[in-house]
Amino acid sequence: MAEVLRVSATDFSRSFAKYQDEAIAAKVIEITSHGRVVGGYLSASELAHYELLKRREREVLIVGELDDETISDIENAQYGVVPK
Repeated sequence: MAEVLRVSATDFSRSFAKYQDEAIAAKVIEITSHGRVVGGYLSASELAHYELLKRREREVLIVGELDDETISDIENAQYGVVPK
């Protein structure tokens, strides 16, 4: 995993366009104020991934109602491996 990019809130607000471009490579930029993280800026791909995780977090699955593709995904899953 790449090193997290930390930027002060002042620098971030003054150079938003620069950090917007950097988020493409860094994926996540942590915004700090007085040495503590107060927020973050996500690249579009990282935001899509976050939204997918949030949807799955609230999704209730009933085993008897799973489709063949989901069952296959579960059977073939490997611990610690995140599909792309």
